[in-house]
Amino acid sequence: MSIAGTDAYATEVHLPPLVERALAMARAHGFPHSCRPEQGRLLHALAGGAERLIGETGTGCGVGLAWLAEGARPGVRLVSVERDEERARLAAEVFAGRPEVEILHGDWRRIEEHGPYDLLVLDGGGAAKGGADGAADPARLLVPGGRVVVDDFTPATAWPPRYGGEVDRPRMLWLRHPALDTVELPLAGDLAALVGVRRRD
Repeated sequence: MSIAGTDAYATEVHLPPLVERALAMARAHGFPHSCRPEQGRLLHALAGGAERLIGETGTGCGVGLAWLAEGARPGVRLVSVERDEERARLAAEVFAGRPEVEILHGDWRRIEEHGPYDLLVLDGGGAAKGGADGAADPARLLVPGGRVVVDDFTPATAWPPRYGGEVDRPRMLWLRHPALDTVELPLAGDLAALVGVRRRD
């Protein structure tokens, strides 16, 4: 979830209808941390490569999930987990009438109830950013060749990447994960995402 991500859409036009619907829900209920448009477009593009199942942690009011759903091909299922019960309910309203989308309430680890995934977006747990939060296991949760996205990083300017004056350990975990080939993608001057592909061997 991005700080002030909902506000980042103030000047955006021609958004997919489901994204507009999720944004309206976020605005109506004062939820500021939607994924930014740059992230959304990346998710939209990656979703088109999924063959069967897409997963997400951190539904919020459903903006990122809407980008994924709009990009996914017919027949692909989407599962998202939200720890806040009210936000999970609001997001379920956004996706009413979209039977391919399932929203679960609970800890991010509920994403492990499904899978393996063609695409897994770790935006609300499982990215190892929160100390005791823990890290999802891509070797178990992704199909061979499946992709994981970990977003809301600032672009790295040195090696090893640093955050708060120290080596950015969550970023290093994903960049050097033995089950993945991972690249950092700058999305804006202040925003980057990591995209990893599960190795097939």
